[in-house]
This record gives sequence, structure tokens and C-alpha cells, in this order.
Amino acid sequence: MDYLQKHGKISFGADSVENAIKKKIVKLVIIAEDSSDRTKDKFNRICGEWNIPIMQTADIETLSKVIGKHNKAIIGIHDINLSKEIQKINNGGEDLG
Repeated sequence: MDYLQKHGKISFGADSVENAIKKKIVKLVIIAEDSSDRTKDKFNRICGEWNIPIMQTADIETLSKVIGKHNKAIIGIHDINLSKEIQKINNGGEDLG
């Protein structure tokens, strides 16, 4: 994931992901299941407004480890192909649309 971060394919942390959404570069938002209700509500609303898929998975610790960071509850995926692959895996390997 460090490669993805360096090449601008992901953002992480609430402020960074929200800014990337407003710049229209986020294709998928991933949020930890143990995020605060306030964070979940905020990003469900924002993603709904901007028509961005959102998925809840894992916990903050696991999600943070995946990107090599500490205490990150939210990730924005910028790359459309990576977004589709993550959603495909999350849906049990089935093709999307």
C-alpha cells in the first residue's frame, strides 16, 4: 500500500479522504467497522451525496496495518481498477456491473 500512497492512488484519515472526495478523485471509501458512529454517519452522507460506494470492513487496527499507518479508520481509493477489484473481492469474487 505504500506504493499506492506514493503514487496518489489512496488517501487515508477523515480530512484527507473528505478533501479527495471533494476533488472528485475517490472511487471507493473503506471505513473500519469500529469507527465512531459520527464518522460512519458523516461518510455515509458524503458518499451518498457524491455517489461514491462505501464499504465497512475489519477494525481500525487491521485497516491501519494494511496501509502501514497507525489509527486510521478510513481509506479513500482513487484508482478505479483497484476500487473495482476490492469491491469484487468484498462481494465474494463476483463481477460488478
